[in-house]
Amino acid sequence: MLQNYTALFETIIKRCSSAKHLYQTHAYMVTTSLDKHNFILCKFIKVCSTLGLFNYACSVLKSHKQPDIFLYNTIIKSLLVCSPEQAILIYDQARLIGLNPDFYTFPFVLKAVVRENTGKQIHCQAVRNGLDSDDYVAAALIQMYSKCGCVLDGRKVFDRMFVRGVASWNAMIAGYAKVGDPDSALCLFEQMPEGETGKSVITWTSVISGYAQANRPSEAISIFRRMQLQGVQPDEIALLAALSASAQLGALQLGEWIHNYIKNNKLCLTIPLANALIDMYAKSGNIHKAIEIFDSMEYRSVVTWTTIIGGLAMHGLATQALEIFSSMEKSNKVSPNSVTLLAVISACSHAGLVKLGRYYFDAMYPRYGIKPSIEHYGCMVDLLGRAGCLEEAQQLVKKMPFESNSAIWGSLLAASRIHGDIKLGEEALQHLLKMEPHNSGRSCIDMNDRLNEFVAGDRIHPQSDIMYDLLHLVYGQFNSEATEDFD
Repeated sequence: MLQNYTALFETIIKRCSSAKHLYQTHAYMVTTSLDKHNFILCKFIKVCSTLGLFNYACSVLKSHKQPDIFLYNTIIKSLLVCSPEQAILIYDQARLIGLNPDFYTFPFVLKAVVRENTGKQIHCQAVRNGLDSDDYVAAALIQMYSKCGCVLDGRKVFDRMFVRGVASWNAMIAGYAKVGDPDSALCLFEQMPEGETGKSVITWTSVISGYAQANRPSEAISIFRRMQLQGVQPDEIALLAALSASAQLGALQLGEWIHNYIKNNKLCLTIPLANALIDMYAKSGNIHKAIEIFDSMEYRSVVTWTTIIGGLAMHGLATQALEIFSSMEKSNKVSPNSVTLLAVISACSHAGLVKLGRYYFDAMYPRYGIKPSIEHYGCMVDLLGRAGCLEEAQQLVKKMPFESNSAIWGSLLAASRIHGDIKLGEEALQHLLKMEPHNSGRSCIDMNDRLNEFVAGDRIHPQSDIMYDLLHLVYGQFNSEATEDFD
Protein backbone atom coordinates (compact mmCIF):
# COMPACT_ATOMS: atom_id res chain seq x y z
CA MET A 1 0.00 0.00 0.00
CA LEU A 2 2.83 2.41 0.92
CA GLN A 3 4.45 1.80 -2.46
CA ASN A 4 1.23 2.82 -4.22
CA TYR A 5 0.95 6.02 -2.19
CA THR A 6 4.62 6.80 -2.84
CA ALA A 7 4.27 6.26 -6.59
CA LEU A 8 1.23 8.55 -6.70
CA PHE A 9 3.10 11.15 -4.63
CA GLU A 10 6.01 11.07 -7.12
CA THR A 11 3.57 11.78 -9.97
CA ILE A 12 1.81 14.59 -8.09
CA ILE A 13 4.95 16.32 -6.81
CA LYS A 14 6.43 16.54 -10.32
CA ARG A 15 3.35 18.46 -11.49
CA CYS A 16 3.28 21.01 -8.65
CA SER A 17 3.52 24.47 -10.23
CA SER A 18 1.72 26.71 -7.71
CA ALA A 19 1.09 27.19 -4.00
CA LYS A 20 -2.39 25.71 -4.40
CA HIS A 21 -0.98 22.49 -5.88
CA LEU A 22 1.56 22.29 -3.07
CA TYR A 23 -1.07 22.67 -0.33
CA GLN A 24 -3.15 19.93 -1.95
CA THR A 25 -0.09 17.67 -2.15
CA HIS A 26 0.68 18.27 1.51
CA ALA A 27 -2.91 17.40 2.43
CA TYR A 28 -2.52 14.13 0.49
CA MET A 29 0.74 13.39 2.36
CA VAL A 30 -0.92 13.95 5.74
CA THR A 31 -3.95 11.75 4.96
CA THR A 32 -1.73 8.91 3.69
CA SER A 33 0.91 9.34 6.46
CA LEU A 34 3.61 10.00 3.86
CA ASP A 35 4.58 13.12 5.82
CA LYS A 36 6.12 10.84 8.47
CA HIS A 37 8.79 9.62 6.02
CA ASN A 38 11.81 11.92 5.97
CA PHE A 39 12.94 10.93 2.47
CA ILE A 40 9.55 11.89 0.99
CA LEU A 41 9.40 15.04 3.11
CA CYS A 42 12.79 16.08 1.68
CA LYS A 43 11.37 15.94 -1.85
CA PHE A 44 8.40 18.01 -0.74
CA ILE A 45 10.67 20.64 0.84
CA LYS A 46 12.74 20.87 -2.37
CA VAL A 47 9.59 21.67 -4.35
CA CYS A 48 8.60 24.27 -1.71
CA SER A 49 11.98 25.91 -2.30
CA THR A 50 11.55 25.83 -6.09
CA LEU A 51 8.23 27.67 -5.73
CA GLY A 52 9.67 30.16 -3.21
CA LEU A 53 7.50 28.93 -0.33
CA PHE A 54 10.30 28.81 2.23
CA ASN A 55 8.19 29.83 5.23
CA TYR A 56 5.76 27.01 4.50
CA ALA A 57 8.67 24.56 4.25
CA CYS A 58 10.00 25.76 7.62
CA SER A 59 6.58 25.38 9.26
CA VAL A 60 6.30 21.80 7.91
CA LEU A 61 9.75 21.03 9.29
CA LYS A 62 8.89 22.55 12.68
CA SER A 63 5.75 20.40 13.05
CA HIS A 64 7.57 17.18 12.10
CA LYS A 65 8.06 14.89 15.12
CA GLN A 66 11.13 12.88 14.08
CA PRO A 67 13.33 14.95 11.78
CA ASP A 68 16.85 13.83 10.88
CA ILE A 69 19.92 15.81 9.82
CA PHE A 70 19.30 14.89 6.15
CA LEU A 71 15.97 16.74 6.33
CA TYR A 72 17.61 19.79 7.92
CA ASN A 73 20.40 19.75 5.34
CA THR A 74 17.79 19.91 2.58
CA ILE A 75 16.13 23.04 3.94
CA ILE A 76 19.47 24.73 4.83
CA LYS A 77 20.63 24.23 1.22
CA SER A 78 17.31 25.57 -0.09
CA LEU A 79 17.60 28.76 1.97
CA LEU A 80 21.16 29.67 0.93
CA VAL A 81 20.28 32.04 -1.92
CA CYS A 82 17.10 33.70 -0.67
CA SER A 83 17.66 33.84 3.09
CA PRO A 84 21.16 32.92 4.33
CA GLU A 85 20.42 34.23 7.84
CA GLN A 86 17.43 31.91 8.13
CA ALA A 87 19.61 29.02 6.92
CA ILE A 88 21.90 29.62 9.92
CA LEU A 89 18.87 29.75 12.25
CA ILE A 90 17.67 26.38 10.91
CA TYR A 91 21.18 24.99 11.48
CA ASP A 92 21.09 26.25 15.09
CA GLN A 93 17.63 24.70 15.53
CA ALA A 94 18.97 21.30 14.40
CA ARG A 95 21.72 21.47 17.01
CA LEU A 96 19.28 22.52 19.75
CA ILE A 97 17.15 19.42 19.23
CA GLY A 98 20.24 17.23 19.49
CA LEU A 99 21.04 16.46 15.85
CA ASN A 100 24.74 16.19 14.97
CA PRO A 101 25.81 18.07 11.80
CA ASP A 102 27.43 15.84 9.19
CA PHE A 103 29.82 16.18 6.21
CA TYR A 104 27.06 17.89 4.19
CA THR A 105 25.78 20.26 6.88
CA PHE A 106 28.94 22.31 7.32
CA PRO A 107 29.62 23.04 3.62
CA PHE A 108 25.98 24.15 3.26
CA VAL A 109 25.78 26.36 6.33
CA LEU A 110 29.23 27.92 5.80
CA LYS A 111 28.04 29.24 2.42
CA ALA A 112 25.40 31.24 4.33
CA VAL A 113 27.98 32.96 6.57
CA VAL A 114 28.60 36.67 5.96
CA ARG A 115 30.19 37.60 9.32
CA GLU A 116 33.57 36.36 10.51
CA ASN A 117 32.42 35.78 14.12
CA THR A 118 29.56 33.52 13.01
CA GLY A 119 31.95 31.62 10.76
CA LYS A 120 34.42 31.08 13.62
CA GLN A 121 31.65 29.68 15.84
CA ILE A 122 30.65 27.19 13.15
CA HIS A 123 34.35 26.38 12.63
CA CYS A 124 34.62 25.48 16.33
CA GLN A 125 31.55 23.25 16.03
CA ALA A 126 33.13 21.47 13.03
CA VAL A 127 36.26 20.84 15.14
CA ARG A 128 34.15 19.48 18.03
CA ASN A 129 32.42 17.10 15.61
CA GLY A 130 35.77 15.98 14.20
CA LEU A 131 34.88 17.08 10.68
CA ASP A 132 37.23 20.02 10.13
CA SER A 133 39.83 17.80 8.42
CA ASP A 134 37.36 16.53 5.80
CA ASP A 135 38.39 17.93 2.41
CA TYR A 136 34.98 19.44 1.54
CA VAL A 137 34.40 20.86 5.04
CA ALA A 138 37.92 22.37 5.02
CA ALA A 139 37.31 23.82 1.54
CA ALA A 140 34.06 25.40 2.79
CA LEU A 141 35.92 26.89 5.77
CA ILE A 142 38.61 28.34 3.47
CA GLN A 143 35.93 29.80 1.16
CA MET A 144 34.10 31.31 4.13
CA TYR A 145 37.22 32.99 5.53
CA SER A 146 38.18 34.29 2.07
CA LYS A 147 34.67 35.70 1.54
CA CYS A 148 34.95 37.49 4.90
CA GLY A 149 38.32 38.95 3.87
CA CYS A 150 40.29 36.74 6.31
CA VAL A 151 42.36 34.73 3.83
CA LEU A 152 45.14 34.19 6.40
CA ASP A 153 42.68 32.31 8.65
CA GLY A 154 41.76 30.23 5.62
CA ARG A 155 45.47 29.48 5.08
CA LYS A 156 45.73 28.27 8.70
CA VAL A 157 42.95 25.76 8.00
CA PHE A 158 44.79 24.66 4.85
CA ASP A 159 48.19 24.34 6.55
CA ARG A 160 46.78 22.24 9.43
CA MET A 161 45.42 19.58 7.07
CA PHE A 162 47.41 16.33 7.01
CA VAL A 163 45.84 15.18 3.74
CA ARG A 164 44.68 17.78 1.23
CA GLY A 165 42.26 16.99 -1.58
CA VAL A 166 41.50 18.88 -4.76
CA ALA A 167 38.64 20.78 -3.09
CA SER A 168 40.86 22.37 -0.41
CA TRP A 169 43.66 23.18 -2.91
CA ASN A 170 41.20 24.84 -5.27
CA ALA A 171 39.52 26.73 -2.43
CA MET A 172 42.83 28.13 -1.15
CA ILE A 173 44.05 29.15 -4.61
CA ALA A 174 40.68 30.76 -5.40
CA GLY A 175 40.73 32.46 -1.98
CA TYR A 176 43.99 34.25 -2.75
CA ALA A 177 42.68 35.26 -6.18
CA LYS A 178 39.44 36.54 -4.62
CA VAL A 179 41.22 38.91 -2.22
CA GLY A 180 43.44 40.33 -4.98
CA ASP A 181 46.62 38.35 -4.27
CA PRO A 182 47.20 36.41 -7.52
CA ASP A 183 50.93 35.98 -6.80
CA SER A 184 50.18 33.88 -3.70
CA ALA A 185 47.57 31.98 -5.73
CA LEU A 186 50.20 31.21 -8.40
CA CYS A 187 52.80 30.23 -5.79
CA LEU A 188 50.39 27.70 -4.27
CA PHE A 189 49.32 26.57 -7.73
CA GLU A 190 52.94 25.66 -8.55
CA GLN A 191 53.11 23.55 -5.36
CA MET A 192 49.92 21.63 -6.14
CA PRO A 193 50.63 17.96 -6.86
CA GLU A 194 50.11 16.61 -10.36
CA GLY A 195 48.21 13.45 -11.18
CA GLU A 196 44.65 12.32 -11.79
CA THR A 197 43.25 14.59 -9.08
CA GLY A 198 45.69 17.43 -9.76
CA LYS A 199 45.22 20.75 -11.51
CA SER A 200 41.86 20.90 -13.24
CA VAL A 201 40.41 23.64 -15.43
CA ILE A 202 38.90 25.09 -12.22
CA THR A 203 42.36 25.46 -10.69
CA TRP A 204 43.85 27.09 -13.80
CA THR A 205 40.85 29.40 -14.13
CA SER A 206 41.21 30.65 -10.55
CA VAL A 207 44.76 31.84 -11.26
CA ILE A 208 43.87 33.35 -14.65
CA SER A 209 40.86 35.18 -13.17
CA GLY A 210 42.95 36.39 -10.24
CA TYR A 211 45.44 38.13 -12.51
CA ALA A 212 42.72 39.48 -14.81
CA GLN A 213 40.77 40.95 -11.87
CA ALA A 214 43.96 42.46 -10.43
CA ASN A 215 44.47 44.38 -13.70
CA ARG A 216 47.52 42.30 -14.59
CA PRO A 217 46.40 41.04 -17.99
CA SER A 218 49.78 40.01 -19.37
CA GLU A 219 50.24 37.50 -16.51
CA ALA A 220 46.67 36.26 -17.01
CA ILE A 221 47.33 35.58 -20.69
CA SER A 222 50.66 33.91 -19.90
CA ILE A 223 48.91 31.45 -17.54
CA PHE A 224 46.14 30.91 -20.10
CA ARG A 225 48.72 29.98 -22.75
CA ARG A 226 50.42 27.61 -20.29
CA MET A 227 47.05 25.94 -19.73
CA GLN A 228 46.68 25.43 -23.49
CA LEU A 229 50.15 23.86 -23.72
CA GLN A 230 49.20 21.46 -20.90
CA GLY A 231 46.23 20.30 -22.97
CA VAL A 232 43.61 21.54 -20.48
CA GLN A 233 40.41 22.58 -22.28
CA PRO A 234 39.18 26.02 -21.09
CA ASP A 235 35.63 26.31 -19.80
CA GLU A 236 33.35 29.36 -20.03
CA ILE A 237 34.84 31.02 -16.93
CA ALA A 238 38.40 30.59 -18.22
CA LEU A 239 37.41 32.00 -21.61
CA LEU A 240 35.73 34.99 -19.92
CA ALA A 241 38.87 35.71 -17.88
CA ALA A 242 41.11 35.40 -20.95
CA LEU A 243 38.82 37.66 -22.98
CA SER A 244 38.87 40.24 -20.19
CA ALA A 245 42.67 40.19 -20.20
CA SER A 246 42.75 40.40 -24.01
CA ALA A 247 40.44 43.43 -23.90
CA GLN A 248 42.65 45.16 -21.32
CA LEU A 249 45.71 44.67 -23.53
CA GLY A 250 44.02 45.08 -26.90
CA ALA A 251 45.41 41.64 -27.83
CA LEU A 252 43.26 41.08 -30.92
CA GLN A 253 44.93 37.86 -32.09
CA LEU A 254 44.29 36.05 -28.81
CA GLY A 255 40.73 37.36 -28.70
CA GLU A 256 40.11 36.09 -32.23
CA TRP A 257 41.57 32.70 -31.28
CA ILE A 258 39.13 32.46 -28.36
CA HIS A 259 36.22 33.43 -30.62
CA ASN A 260 37.23 30.75 -33.14
CA TYR A 261 37.66 28.22 -30.32
CA ILE A 262 34.05 28.87 -29.22
CA LYS A 263 32.78 28.41 -32.78
CA ASN A 264 34.94 25.39 -33.66
CA ASN A 265 34.00 23.55 -30.47
CA LYS A 266 30.33 24.50 -30.90
CA LEU A 267 30.18 26.01 -27.43
CA CYS A 268 27.06 27.90 -26.47
CA LEU A 269 27.67 31.63 -26.96
CA THR A 270 26.13 32.73 -23.67
CA ILE A 271 25.28 36.37 -23.01
CA PRO A 272 28.38 36.87 -20.77
CA LEU A 273 30.65 35.37 -23.46
CA ALA A 274 29.06 37.50 -26.19
CA ASN A 275 29.44 40.60 -23.99
CA ALA A 276 33.12 39.78 -23.40
CA LEU A 277 33.70 39.34 -27.14
CA ILE A 278 32.03 42.68 -27.91
CA ASP A 279 34.23 44.35 -25.29
CA MET A 280 37.38 42.64 -26.59
CA TYR A 281 36.75 43.53 -30.25
CA ALA A 282 35.84 47.14 -29.37
CA LYS A 283 38.96 47.65 -27.24
CA SER A 284 41.20 45.86 -29.75
CA GLY A 285 40.17 48.12 -32.64
CA ASN A 286 37.66 45.96 -34.53
CA ILE A 287 34.41 47.80 -33.78
CA HIS A 288 32.72 46.32 -36.85
CA LYS A 289 33.11 42.80 -35.44
CA ALA A 290 31.75 44.02 -32.10
CA ILE A 291 28.65 45.41 -33.88
CA GLU A 292 28.27 42.14 -35.79
CA ILE A 293 28.13 40.11 -32.56
CA PHE A 294 25.75 42.63 -30.96
CA ASP A 295 23.38 42.46 -33.96
CA SER A 296 23.39 38.64 -33.93
CA MET A 297 22.27 38.40 -30.26
CA GLU A 298 18.67 37.38 -29.66
CA TYR A 299 18.74 38.35 -25.97
CA ARG A 300 20.75 41.28 -24.58
CA SER A 301 21.48 42.25 -21.00
CA VAL A 302 22.12 45.78 -19.73
CA VAL A 303 25.84 44.91 -19.93
CA THR A 304 25.43 44.10 -23.65
CA TRP A 305 23.87 47.49 -24.42
CA THR A 306 26.35 49.35 -22.22
CA THR A 307 29.38 47.63 -23.76
CA ILE A 308 28.42 48.41 -27.36
CA ILE A 309 27.49 52.03 -26.50
CA GLY A 310 30.84 52.52 -24.78
CA GLY A 311 32.71 50.82 -27.63
CA LEU A 312 31.09 52.98 -30.30
CA ALA A 313 31.81 56.15 -28.30
CA MET A 314 35.44 55.08 -27.86
CA HIS A 315 35.77 54.70 -31.65
CA GLY A 316 34.37 58.17 -32.31
CA LEU A 317 31.00 56.80 -33.48
CA ALA A 318 29.10 58.85 -30.91
CA THR A 319 25.99 59.40 -33.04
CA GLN A 320 25.64 55.67 -33.59
CA ALA A 321 26.16 55.06 -29.86
CA LEU A 322 23.33 57.45 -28.99
CA GLU A 323 21.09 55.76 -31.57
CA ILE A 324 21.76 52.42 -29.89
CA PHE A 325 20.83 53.93 -26.51
CA SER A 326 17.62 55.26 -28.02
CA SER A 327 16.86 51.73 -29.31
CA MET A 328 17.53 50.36 -25.82
CA GLU A 329 14.99 52.72 -24.28
CA LYS A 330 12.41 51.98 -26.99
CA SER A 331 12.78 48.22 -26.51
CA ASN A 332 11.44 48.64 -22.95
CA LYS A 333 13.12 45.35 -21.97
CA VAL A 334 16.21 46.59 -20.11
CA SER A 335 16.68 49.66 -17.92
CA PRO A 336 19.98 51.57 -18.12
CA ASN A 337 22.26 51.52 -15.10
CA SER A 338 24.89 54.01 -13.94
CA VAL A 339 27.54 52.56 -16.28
CA THR A 340 25.18 52.86 -19.25
CA LEU A 341 24.60 56.55 -18.55
CA LEU A 342 28.34 57.08 -18.12
CA ALA A 343 28.83 55.62 -21.63
CA VAL A 344 26.04 57.85 -22.98
CA ILE A 345 27.49 61.05 -21.51
CA SER A 346 30.92 59.97 -22.79
CA ALA A 347 29.42 59.59 -26.28
CA CYS A 348 28.00 63.12 -26.02
CA SER A 349 31.45 64.32 -25.00
CA HIS A 350 33.13 62.72 -28.02
CA ALA A 351 30.50 64.20 -30.35
CA GLY A 352 30.57 67.65 -28.74
CA LEU A 353 26.83 67.42 -27.94
CA VAL A 354 26.86 69.70 -24.91
CA LYS A 355 23.11 70.27 -24.72
CA LEU A 356 22.27 66.57 -24.95
CA GLY A 357 25.00 65.68 -22.44
CA ARG A 358 23.56 68.20 -19.97
CA TYR A 359 20.10 66.71 -20.49
CA TYR A 360 21.17 63.15 -19.69
CA PHE A 361 23.27 64.27 -16.71
CA ASP A 362 20.44 66.35 -15.24
CA ALA A 363 17.90 63.56 -15.92
CA MET A 364 19.91 60.83 -14.19
CA TYR A 365 18.04 60.89 -10.89
CA PRO A 366 14.62 62.31 -11.91
CA ARG A 367 14.22 60.00 -14.92
CA TYR A 368 16.36 56.94 -14.16
CA GLY A 369 16.58 57.02 -10.35
CA ILE A 370 20.40 57.01 -10.46
CA LYS A 371 22.49 59.47 -8.42
CA PRO A 372 25.50 60.80 -10.36
CA SER A 373 28.83 59.40 -9.13
CA ILE A 374 32.21 61.10 -9.33
CA GLU A 375 32.74 59.31 -12.67
CA HIS A 376 29.62 60.98 -14.10
CA TYR A 377 30.79 64.38 -12.87
CA GLY A 378 34.21 63.73 -14.38
CA CYS A 379 32.63 62.85 -17.72
CA MET A 380 30.55 66.04 -17.64
CA VAL A 381 33.67 68.10 -16.83
CA ASP A 382 35.38 66.48 -19.82
CA LEU A 383 32.37 67.27 -22.04
CA LEU A 384 32.25 70.91 -20.96
CA GLY A 385 36.03 71.26 -21.17
CA ARG A 386 36.22 69.88 -24.71
CA ALA A 387 33.45 72.29 -25.77
CA GLY A 388 35.27 75.29 -24.27
CA CYS A 389 32.76 75.84 -21.44
CA LEU A 390 35.61 76.15 -18.93
CA GLU A 391 33.78 78.41 -16.46
CA GLU A 392 30.82 76.02 -16.32
CA ALA A 393 33.19 73.05 -15.89
CA GLN A 394 34.93 74.75 -12.93
CA GLN A 395 31.58 75.60 -11.32
CA LEU A 396 30.46 71.99 -11.67
CA VAL A 397 33.66 70.83 -9.94
CA LYS A 398 33.00 73.23 -7.04
CA LYS A 399 29.37 72.11 -6.68
CA MET A 400 29.87 68.35 -6.84
CA PRO A 401 29.52 66.42 -3.54
CA PHE A 402 32.88 64.68 -3.97
CA GLU A 403 36.54 65.55 -3.61
CA SER A 404 38.04 66.11 -7.08
CA ASN A 405 40.21 63.23 -8.30
CA SER A 406 43.11 63.10 -10.76
CA ALA A 407 40.82 62.23 -13.70
CA ILE A 408 38.85 65.47 -13.23
CA TRP A 409 41.95 67.64 -12.91
CA GLY A 410 43.43 65.81 -15.90
CA SER A 411 40.35 66.75 -17.96
CA LEU A 412 40.67 70.38 -16.87
CA LEU A 413 44.38 70.39 -17.73
CA ALA A 414 43.67 69.03 -21.21
CA ALA A 415 40.86 71.56 -21.72
CA SER A 416 43.06 74.44 -20.57
CA ARG A 417 45.74 73.43 -23.08
CA ILE A 418 43.24 73.17 -25.96
CA HIS A 419 41.61 76.53 -25.19
CA GLY A 420 44.71 78.41 -23.97
CA ASP A 421 43.64 79.03 -20.34
CA ILE A 422 47.07 79.27 -18.65
CA LYS A 423 45.70 80.02 -15.16
CA LEU A 424 43.42 76.99 -15.14
CA GLY A 425 46.23 74.85 -16.57
CA GLU A 426 48.60 75.82 -13.76
CA GLU A 427 45.96 75.13 -11.11
CA ALA A 428 45.11 71.72 -12.61
CA LEU A 429 48.78 70.78 -12.91
CA GLN A 430 49.46 71.67 -9.25
CA HIS A 431 46.60 69.43 -8.11
CA LEU A 432 47.81 66.57 -10.30
CA LEU A 433 51.36 66.84 -8.94
CA LYS A 434 50.02 66.60 -5.39
CA MET A 435 47.73 63.65 -6.15
CA GLU A 436 49.99 61.54 -8.38
CA PRO A 437 53.60 62.67 -8.05
CA HIS A 438 54.92 59.23 -9.08
CA ASN A 439 52.47 58.38 -11.86
CA SER A 440 54.78 56.73 -14.39
CA GLY A 441 52.31 55.32 -16.92
CA ARG A 442 52.30 51.93 -18.69
CA SER A 443 51.54 50.66 -22.19
CA CYS A 444 51.51 47.40 -24.17
CA ILE A 445 51.69 46.52 -27.86
CA ASP A 446 50.71 43.12 -29.32
CA MET A 447 52.92 42.49 -32.36
CA ASN A 448 53.69 39.25 -34.20
CA ASP A 449 51.87 37.24 -31.48
CA ARG A 450 54.12 38.74 -28.81
CA LEU A 451 53.15 41.20 -26.07
CA ASN A 452 55.63 44.06 -25.61
CA GLU A 453 55.09 45.86 -22.29
CA PHE A 454 56.58 49.28 -21.53
CA VAL A 455 56.90 51.03 -18.17
CA ALA A 456 58.33 54.50 -17.64
CA GLY A 457 61.98 54.31 -16.63
CA ASP A 458 62.31 50.72 -17.84
CA ARG A 459 65.67 49.75 -19.44
CA ILE A 460 65.10 45.98 -19.68
CA HIS A 461 63.72 45.91 -23.24
CA PRO A 462 66.52 44.90 -25.69
CA GLN A 463 65.83 47.92 -27.92
CA SER A 464 65.37 50.42 -25.10
CA ASP A 465 68.21 52.73 -26.29
CA ILE A 466 66.59 53.18 -29.72
CA MET A 467 63.19 53.78 -28.16
CA TYR A 468 64.51 56.37 -25.70
CA ASP A 469 66.28 58.26 -28.51
CA LEU A 470 63.00 58.37 -30.44
CA LEU A 471 61.09 59.38 -27.31
CA HIS A 472 63.43 62.32 -26.66
CA LEU A 473 62.93 63.47 -30.25
CA VAL A 474 59.12 63.31 -29.90
CA TYR A 475 59.25 64.99 -26.48
CA GLY A 476 61.27 67.86 -27.91
CA GLN A 477 58.73 68.40 -30.70
CA PHE A 478 55.84 68.20 -28.21
CA ASN A 479 57.39 70.83 -25.94
CA SER A 480 57.92 73.27 -28.80
CA GLU A 481 54.30 72.82 -29.94
CA ALA A 482 52.97 73.23 -26.37
CA THR A 483 54.93 76.49 -25.96
CA GLU A 484 53.43 77.82 -29.20
CA ASP A 485 49.90 76.89 -27.98
CA PHE A 486 50.27 78.94 -24.77
CA ASP A 487 52.05 81.92 -26.38
